[in-house]
Formats: sequence, structure tokens, C-alpha cells
Amino acid sequence: MDSTALLLAATLSAGTVLAIASLGLLINEKAGIVNLGAEGMMLCAAIAGFATVIHTGNTWLGFAAGMAAGAFLAAIFGGLVIWLNTNQYATGLALTLFGTGFSAFAGIKYVQEKLPEQTQYPIPYLADIPFFGPALFRQHPMVYVAMALTGGLIWFLYRTRAGLVLRSVGESPESAHALGYPVRRIRLAAVMAGGALCGLAGAYVSLVYTPLWVEGMIAGKGWIALALTTFATWRPARVLLGAYLFGGVTMLQFHLQGLGVNVPSQLLSMLPYLATIVVLVLISRNPLWIRVNMPSSIGKPFYPGA
Repeated sequence: MDSTALLLAATLSAGTVLAIASLGLLINEKAGIVNLGAEGMMLCAAIAGFATVIHTGNTWLGFAAGMAAGAFLAAIFGGLVIWLNTNQYATGLALTLFGTGFSAFAGIKYVQEKLPEQTQYPIPYLADIPFFGPALFRQHPMVYVAMALTGGLIWFLYRTRAGLVLRSVGESPESAHALGYPVRRIRLAAVMAGGALCGLAGAYVSLVYTPLWVEGMIAGKGWIALALTTFATWRPARVLLGAYLFGGVTMLQFHLQGLGVNVPSQLLSMLPYLATIVVLVLISRNPLWIRVNMPSSIGKPFYPGA
């Protein structure tokens, strides 16, 4: 029972990384922008957050630095694809390549650094409940922030005028422009908000999930987050559930190794990426279902003068 509770707790922690990043990418895609630079933004945010905590000792400043780094890189990406109409896919890939290289260069002197001892955040009384306490109520606050972000994004997209405008920009930017909405500025705001969330996820990796800095430590989580938005058919609640599913698959490898299951570690390490491929293959068998849920203008440039 204790091992199951620990597995559930680890699943929530691992899923939080994917959930926060995927929610950010979902905001981008709801506005019609595809950002393949999530991996690079998360890496830069991871080193930005880690370096900030090393120099200040304040974890929350580290999260803020990660969000700022993600938003800054997203703003550059947005300027290129929204105003200069560069190809979204090529620009996103370039951002990932840049982020991978820059984070490795900037993080050289931080490889051996150690963070201050982490503060524990058990919820009084609830943390002492057998099984549920260790599994659910001794998590880092960011785990609960991811859940709150999901609820907040559902409310924003489907219960507010601003959310309706954002979705209209993703469905038909020409119509939104004809009604007088500043399509380009709305898209830039969405891209920067998404970048900030990707940055928050990257900082969470280096500050909480694996509290250290190692080159390439995001290890494909940005790509899984991209796949997760499609897997969830651009619905925030499904994003959260899918993130926990992938988080569970990720942590299952360590759980099985701890139980002494005689399976090669390389095969277990493949599980999260294999699950991603399987899910994408299953989804691609029904392209109509994807088209019905996908924002109509996703990945398409917008020319206001046309």
C-alpha cells in the first residue's frame, strides 16, 4: 500500500511538468499558433530558474525567472511568425535547437551546484490520512497550481468574452479582424502566456522534479507536451488527465525497478516515448475526429491587409 501511494505521488509530480507545459501550448494553439520550441524554452527556463535560486536562495524567484525566460523566448518566436510571417514549424524547431545549445552553454558552471534544502509543504491534518495523505497531500504547491490552472483555463476559454475572442482568432482570424479585434496582438499575448507556462514547467523540472542542473535534462518532455495537446483534442481537462497518464507511465519504470522486476532498464526508459507514439498512431486513425476539435486556422499565417 505504501509503495502504491508513493507511485501515485510520483505520478502527480511527473504529470505536473507535462500538464503546465501542455496548457501553455494549448493556449498557443487555441489562438492558431503552433510552437515547436517548447523543448528549447523549457531548457532555458530550467537553467534560468536554477541559476536564480543558486544566487538568491529563493525558489519562488526561480519560478519567476523561468517564466520570464519562457515568455521572452516566446515573444521572439511570436514576433517572427506573427509579424514577419516566418514558417511556424521551422521557427519553432530553430527555437528548440537554440534553447538546447544555449542552455548547455549557460549551464556549464552550474552542473556541480546544489540547491538549498527543499521546503516541505504537507497540508495540515490531511497529510496524516493513511494512503491518501502521502499520495495527495504532501505535494509541492505547483502540483495544485497545475490543477487550478486547468480549472481557470476552462473557465477563461468557455465562460469569458476574452476566451471567446481568443478562440475566434484561432478559428477565423479574418472574421475576428473584420470585427475590429487586433488579431496579431492577441496572438502575441497568447504565445507569450504559453511561453511563460512552458517556462514555469521547465523551472519546476530543475527546482523540484529533479533538483539539479544537467544538460538536456528536459529529455523530450516538451515534445510529449506537444503530442499531449493533440491527444487531449485541445481540451484542458483532458490535458490534465493525459498528463497524469503519461506521468504514471514515466514513473512506472522506476516503480518496477524498485520491485525487482527483471526487465532491461533501457526498455523501461522507452515507455513514455513508446506510449506517445502509440497514442498518436491511435488518434491518427480517426482524422475526422481531430479536424472537428482542432482550431481551424492552426499553423496558418494571417495577413491583415489581404
